[in-house]
Amino acid sequence: MTAVLDNPAYAALTGPHAGFAERVGRALRYPSDVSPFTAIPSDPTASDWADLAALVGSGGLVAFGSPDGIDVPDGWSVAFEGAGVQMVGDGVVPARDDRAVRLGPDDVPEILDLVARTEPGPFLPRTIELGTYLGVRRHGELVAVAGERLRLPGWTEISAVCTDPSVRGQGLASALVRHVAANIVDAGSVPFLHAAADNVGAIALYEHLGFTVRSRVRFTALVAP
Repeated sequence: MTAVLDNPAYAALTGPHAGFAERVGRALRYPSDVSPFTAIPSDPTASDWADLAALVGSGGLVAFGSPDGIDVPDGWSVAFEGAGVQMVGDGVVPARDDRAVRLGPDDVPEILDLVARTEPGPFLPRTIELGTYLGVRRHGELVAVAGERLRLPGWTEISAVCTDPSVRGQGLASALVRHVAANIVDAGSVPFLHAAADNVGAIALYEHLGFTVRSRVRFTALVAP
């Protein structure tokens, strides 16, 4: 049942995350302060693209991750393109770690600061509502984070994996990923994640933990006409 991973944002917004969905026709998106991801069916029609433009408004930014990339329709412009990989964690050995603490809304300013300094990918003021986020503190300061982002039938995405440079090499990212994976497995799902294709260090870490590359992914951000 890996087909849903070809269009994970659509599977999430029409499934377990439907409560977050803003919708026009078959075009969907998360609220702009939750996640930048938008979604349309894998076989979009001209009407789907028109609905997406209506949903985000003229000049609105939409973000996709797709194994095949996006055929950009007339009138839309490309703001960003990047290569990535999608990895599945059915070989990960889940393990909880006593250092991990659950993060909540009061921790968001610290998470945003750590994310800004380490750039693991988008994290917005309400992203924490998508799932459980865990952190490690040293002397009261948040130094590592990982959590759950896209939730789709049978699968949950691990995201925002980041570690302050001052504590890298101490296994904190690995510990948090395995702890988040334990939560996902206990909930009856399988973990998966995305990484930039040129982030060879992160990919090697995930492979060491038991993730395998399922597909190449093209990340694309478009501006609506």
